[in-house]
Amino acid sequence: MEAIAFVQKLAWALKDGKHNFSDAEVAVFPPFTDLRSVQNLVDADSLEIAYGAQDLSQHDSGAFTGEISGEFLKALGATYALVGHSERRQYHGEDDVVCAAKVHAALRHNIIPMLCVGETEAELEEFGASAVPVRQLRLALADVSRDSDVVIAYEPVWAIGTGKVATDEQAEQVCAALRATLIETHGEEFAARTRILYGGSVKAASIAGLMRQPNIDGALVGGASLDVKEFSTIARFKQHVI
Repeated sequence: MEAIAFVQKLAWALKDGKHNFSDAEVAVFPPFTDLRSVQNLVDADSLEIAYGAQDLSQHDSGAFTGEISGEFLKALGATYALVGHSERRQYHGEDDVVCAAKVHAALRHNIIPMLCVGETEAELEEFGASAVPVRQLRLALADVSRDSDVVIAYEPVWAIGTGKVATDEQAEQVCAALRATLIETHGEEFAARTRILYGGSVKAASIAGLMRQPNIDGALVGGASLDVKEFSTIARFKQHVI
C-alpha cells in the first residue's frame, strides 16, 4: 500500500498545470513485493512513470532459493534493474564478476541494467578519483554488445548518507572519465547514447548544478526520493532554473 500511495502522489506532483510532466524520464525502484502493485497502478492509470527492480539474479533458472530472475521481472513489466548498487557490493559481497553476470542476465530478458559504480572514501584516498569506477565499468561491460541499452550510475560511496557531497566538478570529472571509457571500449555512438547518472546525496538544492555538467544525464536519487515533494522538485528542476 505504501508503494501505491507513493506512486500516486508522485504522478500528481509531476503534473505541470493541465499537462503531464514530460521533461525527463522518471523511474521508481520499489521492493520486489510491491512490483505487481506498481505495475497494476501504472497500467491502469497510464502513468508516465517507469519502474524497475532493486536487484536481480545472475541465474535465469535453477535451485537458487530467494533469488528473483530476469524472467520474473520481465513478467512484471520492469523496464530497469539496478546492478551493483553500493549496498549490494558492501553487504552482500557482490564483486565485479557477479555484477557482470547480472548485467548479462538483465539484457537476456530485455531489461535495461542500471549499473552502479563508485568508490569508498578509502579507495578515493588510495587510488584517486575515477580509478575504481572506471575499473568496475570495464569489467561489467567487457562482453556487452555495442547494440545493448545500459545506464550507468556513478555513486561515490563516501557521499551516500554521510552528509558529504561531491562538488559538481568532482562528479563531472568521474562521469567524463566513464564516458571516455565507453568511447574506448564500445565506440562513440554507444557512449553518446548511454546515459550516465550521478547518485550521491542528490537533493533539490543540488540538482541544477549537477545537470549543467556535460557528462551528467540524470540522477540516481536515494534518500530524497522518499519525499514526494523533494523528488518531484528534483525531476522538475528545469522549471526552477532561470
